[in-house]
Amino acid sequence: MQRWRGLTDLPGDWGRCVVTIGVFDGVHRGHQALIDETVRTARRRGLPSVVLTFDPHPSEVVRPGSHPAQLTTLTRKAELVEGLGVDVFAVLPFTPELSRLTPDEFVHEILVDRLHAATVIVGENFTFGHKAAGDVDTLRELGRRFGFTAQAAGLRGRTLEEGDNGEITYSSTYIRSCIDAGDVTAAAEALGRPHRLDGIVVRGDGRGRELGYPTANLSLPRFAAVPADGVYACWFQPVPEGDRREGEALAAAVSVGTNPTFSGRERTVEAFVLDVDADFYGRQVALDFVSRLRGQITFDSPEELVARIDDDVARTRAALGR
Repeated sequence: MQRWRGLTDLPGDWGRCVVTIGVFDGVHRGHQALIDETVRTARRRGLPSVVLTFDPHPSEVVRPGSHPAQLTTLTRKAELVEGLGVDVFAVLPFTPELSRLTPDEFVHEILVDRLHAATVIVGENFTFGHKAAGDVDTLRELGRRFGFTAQAAGLRGRTLEEGDNGEITYSSTYIRSCIDAGDVTAAAEALGRPHRLDGIVVRGDGRGRELGYPTANLSLPRFAAVPADGVYACWFQPVPEGDRREGEALAAAVSVGTNPTFSGRERTVEAFVLDVDADFYGRQVALDFVSRLRGQITFDSPEELVARIDDDVARTRAALGR
């Protein structure tokens, strides 16, 4: 898969293509269906498939300070998109100038002049252009004018359990709400895989080692979508370095919160990796959240805390089949 940053240096022999457009944060099941349709259409027509996304998140440019919690880093997003068989992952820097383009200007400058789109496939709720003035009907109309076809794909979701009403639509907003509530099981259902945090292991205060449970403390990207405070069963995967190759993912009991037993104030993510005596300091790791074991609790003594951690570790083994 080719990865482009901007659209100024396209290959000289670049012809027509099939494009899908969106932020695609999380690359969840709804996104996957949309991208799959793009790839299948492109292959049927003998054209390259392009995922066009934006960085930074458009909301941060349009309304500074409103950046939503980020489900996937840009690097992780590219990896997931590549796994879906896409030919080109194109990242368009989202600038104030880009945000001011009208729907006509966006289509003409980006989709027609730069990408030479033959077909554009978007979700049925897609909007674009200055102040989101354009929608799917606008895109179809502009397609007729500029010589490409536009398709809208239906949204994906699931029907609620018996006794509840309606359906849940898979969306980045819905998944963020699940993660914010600590419901990593529901988030995984919508994502099609566990929610992941990518981070760097940094030095902590060493209290975990004093208690007999040394932890790897993660420094996370600024807008990372961190689950609600509590303890989780997770898979801990160090990212390979150089020629080093890692084995299978490691089981870990992960604490998210402020460590109130010791009057902590700073919110941290700390992983106790089961059955491994290793120093992961400085390593980049991926943390996949499988299930929530409990909420954050303040204990009256370190001894009570250790007894509960013993139980957390046992429950982590059960949750992960270890």
